[in-house]
Amino acid sequence: MASSAQISVPQKWRRPVRQRSRLVRRTGPAHARVEFAHPSEQEFARFLDYYRIRWVYEPVSFPIAWEGERVAEMFTPDFYLPEHDLYLELTTMKQSLVTPKNRKVRLLRELYPDVNVRLLYRKDYQQLLAKAGYGAVEVQNLRKQDIGDIVISPVELETRVRALARKITRDYRGRSIVLVGVLKGITFFFADLAREIKVPFVIDYLDLRRYAGALPRERVRIARDIDYPIEGRHVLLVEDIVNTGLTLDYVLSELRSRNPASVEVVTLLDRATRRLAKVPVRYVGFQIPNDYVVGYGLDYRELYRNLPFICTLRSSLYEIAAVPSSPLPPEASR
Repeated sequence: MASSAQISVPQKWRRPVRQRSRLVRRTGPAHARVEFAHPSEQEFARFLDYYRIRWVYEPVSFPIAWEGERVAEMFTPDFYLPEHDLYLELTTMKQSLVTPKNRKVRLLRELYPDVNVRLLYRKDYQQLLAKAGYGAVEVQNLRKQDIGDIVISPVELETRVRALARKITRDYRGRSIVLVGVLKGITFFFADLAREIKVPFVIDYLDLRRYAGALPRERVRIARDIDYPIEGRHVLLVEDIVNTGLTLDYVLSELRSRNPASVEVVTLLDRATRRLAKVPVRYVGFQIPNDYVVGYGLDYRELYRNLPFICTLRSSLYEIAAVPSSPLPPEASR
């Protein structure tokens, strides 16, 4: 009954059937809202939630065998990952379960060649992470226990950066701009944003040094100035994160003293709850809580910049000691 002959069944018989939602509550983490058929499925859902990978539990059933015109067997994959258009069926190492699931997956691929489906063993988790962009969790200088929570996923970063670039392009249509990046945390954000902006622009950079000075104006200095003259030009300052606003206030005053046509700010991250100086930030990627974050260019002692997501760092890993006239960690003073 379940053979290659099934491929000849009419297309109208192969329509997937949408399943009823297993949602049992509307609050709490996603893996706690669904009624799972097996504890291993809830464990996997918790795994996906940790890495901020969107999922749907048992969304559809696929007919895979027929008796005449009647459906005799259906296959319902455990999970669907919409951002990767991928169906996943979980299994264990018990051969009594592996063999029938392999048969169903094989039939599904034959009958629905456009459907991306995969039988997932526990050992395949790391391959899934690599596919989703989280393989960098295993980089040499990052121990899993150093990570608190993943705050912003690669897909969320990509989507938001594109949205910011579209808005900037609309606002500056018909004009050229000077993009000024504040080194070094903006590296990946700056590159991705610039690729998506569709108006003419010039690129330049500022590098700052921060100190534990007595007065706010003594706590930051320009170590590397921009090369491009900005008088009469529209300037867009690109920041990685805005905290107190003291550093940004200093930089804006320096740039405005050079008589540009306009100066606006775009920042990837904003902690408005820590603001001390009233500074205008026109474009904001994400509002974040008061946690130390790394990844996507942000660092702790020059490590973790290469993570493709933004995550918190456990507080036990760092201590910020403010020593007069000594450089401060970037996040401490912004």
